[in-house]
Amino acid sequence: MLHLRMITPADRTEDVIRIVEQTVGATHLAVLTGAARNPRGDIVLCDVAREAADGLLERLREAGIDRTGSISVETIDLSLSKRAEKAEEEAPGEGADAVLWEHLAESTHEESTLSVTYVAFLTVATMLAACGVMLDNAILIVGAMAVGPEFGPLAGISTALVQRAPTLVWRSLNALLVGFAAAMLLTAGFAYLMDVFGLFERSMVEAARPNTAFIWQPDWMSFVVAFLAGIAGTLSLTSAKSGALIGVAISVTTVPAAANAAVALSYGDYGQTWGSAGQLLANLGGIVLAGTLTLLLQKLFWARHHQRVKVY
Repeated sequence: MLHLRMITPADRTEDVIRIVEQTVGATHLAVLTGAARNPRGDIVLCDVAREAADGLLERLREAGIDRTGSISVETIDLSLSKRAEKAEEEAPGEGADAVLWEHLAESTHEESTLSVTYVAFLTVATMLAACGVMLDNAILIVGAMAVGPEFGPLAGISTALVQRAPTLVWRSLNALLVGFAAAMLLTAGFAYLMDVFGLFERSMVEAARPNTAFIWQPDWMSFVVAFLAGIAGTLSLTSAKSGALIGVAISVTTVPAAANAAVALSYGDYGQTWGSAGQLLANLGGIVLAGTLTLLLQKLFWARHHQRVKVY
């Protein structure tokens, strides 16, 4: 269940109440007349089943409540109520399958914005991966994958393509390209510094490295793994199962590929540089393609599902 809190102008409160009452899956409606001060108006509270929330939010926005007042949504961790149970049973579909497009757009917008913190996380992750590839240490590689924040912009691109939001596409691309460029440049400088201190050597780059050589030797399996990870990551975002994102992060080699490219470039090994770049592009492309197709299928599924509900 989700909890909605709306601030509505006094002359629109009855319209909002009507919308909530007409929503199958909504319950616990409460109205606090004149309680809002900024902006002035009434406060309307209700709970709604997750699978019915997207439709309710869409109708509220069509009524202009997001412009004349406000709409806040919170997740209810525990609700002990027979009415809530009944609302969930009446709502079409399953809550775990529901997509809250407004929430998805908002979360990907925040995570796909270029910021100092984002670049810092990506840079540290790339430097950790550089240590992993030089030492041929798979544990460091996994750790670097988990630290990398690049899935946010990738999800932002997929969401923007499905929602036809070009501004979000460019924002996400900017965060992705500028972030990786900065991280790789700083990692190349880091590799040079480590070489000065005798901690990195050219022989490390040219060694066989059986545990990490796959990073600069892309093949079709690289794309397949990235594609599957993109599906899992998108499903984890839309179903609010964010714990699955950790598994997604450690199944793709975006950050390690960027790190290997930076280190190899600093030592003039252009073969590994191009191979790592190919691995990076295969992973990025596979994730974006999978995320876009997954969101399109989810959108189509729910559109047809709601049409069937209206018919019956």
